[in-house]
Amino acid sequence: MADEYDYLFKITLIGDSGVGKTCFLLRYTDEIFADEYVSTIGVDFKIKTVTLENKKCKLQLWDTAGQERFNSITQSYYRGSHGIIVLFDLTNLETFNSLDKWFTKIEENASSKREVLLLGNKADLVNERVVKIDEHVTPFLNKHKIGSESYYEVSAKNNIKVTEAFESITKTLIQKSIKGVFESKDKTKIKEIVENASKGSCC
Repeated sequence: MADEYDYLFKITLIGDSGVGKTCFLLRYTDEIFADEYVSTIGVDFKIKTVTLENKKCKLQLWDTAGQERFNSITQSYYRGSHGIIVLFDLTNLETFNSLDKWFTKIEENASSKREVLLLGNKADLVNERVVKIDEHVTPFLNKHKIGSESYYEVSAKNNIKVTEAFESITKTLIQKSIKGVFESKDKTKIKEIVENASKGSCC
């Protein structure tokens, strides 16, 4: 018997290699911090079911699994994504400077209906921080017309605002679904994508 849920959302994680995407994902799904986690080549995804605003949501959380190192993330990775989480490393300015590249990829490959959440990871490393709110983050948010409510500073290691970030984007997706932003056939599309991915990659 199929799982019962109100909504099925595909949420993809993107960002430079080493920013902590996999650690962030595993902290949320498995409640662990895997500092020595070695990602596989290919697209991996995790499934997590949550109940928010009296709605049961099945989240399919997709991780690039190292593909960004080879610049091989394709349009198929973005296809069907309701939400996209973009991560950078607060202690590495280069990963922040790469955000324009990632947002260009979103514009080129993702649906115009998608929701985007920007996260600065490694917030626990206060003394090593180089990306500043006033100097870097605020101008970037203004440039891309991103509201402050769509930006979080998180720490996968210390579990800072990890759940809050996922719940924030999920609640927004619920509201979009209620308003009819997403087509009902999206559920079938994503199911097909997941089935195809599971045949050809490890998850």
